[in-house]
Amino acid sequence: MKVVMLKDVKGTGKAGTVVDVKDGHAINFLIPQKSAIPATPEAIKRAETIQKAAADRKELDAKLISERLASLAEDRIVFTKKANEQGHLYDAVDAKEIADKVSLPVDAISIERPFKELGTFEVPVAYGDSFGKITIVVEAE
Repeated sequence: MKVVMLKDVKGTGKAGTVVDVKDGHAINFLIPQKSAIPATPEAIKRAETIQKAAADRKELDAKLISERLASLAEDRIVFTKKANEQGHLYDAVDAKEIADKVSLPVDAISIERPFKELGTFEVPVAYGDSFGKITIVVEAE
């Protein structure tokens, strides 16, 4: 059965694409979850509109993120957290917290694991064609 995806579904398709899935998967899962609709001519036109809007939005986001990375390259982002005498944090600094503070998407921040010690860290940032590093400083409260 051909369906038009309304939402991104891992392993099935991205929003705005027309995919061919098994009838049972479409009828029992995708359509009731409002993740897809049957592929009619009107729905296919709607999908093309969604894809165009998504492409425009992605292009704009990439441009804004590139500008944001350039402005963050020289700055140091400071986090103040409670720590014990050995310099270990009670609450780690993770990618979501960093992304919120620097106004970037979470998937742009690439750290192996959250920071649990005091110190200065270089965090690589990559989103689309934009690459950069930001400096994170974790201080004791």
